[in-house]
Amino acid sequence: MVKSGVYQHYKGAEYWVERVVKHSETEEALVIYQALYGEFGWWARPKEMFQESVEVNGEEIPRFEWIRSTRNAK
Repeated sequence: MVKSGVYQHYKGAEYWVERVVKHSETEEALVIYQALYGEFGWWARPKEMFQESVEVNGEEIPRFEWIRSTRNAK
């Protein structure tokens, strides 16, 4: 499950996850999220990829990690 809230990308940036939607042709689950920096662009990424782990310095870590439920509170 991907819940709404702020996630931190493994490279450090924070993103607001709005919701999970289905692709109109393939019905693939896509995570809709917004950068909380720069131009605050909106992005879509396959849910499977959003939830996968990546290897950093020989350690498996989440690509995105949930950190809080509101955009502004730190």
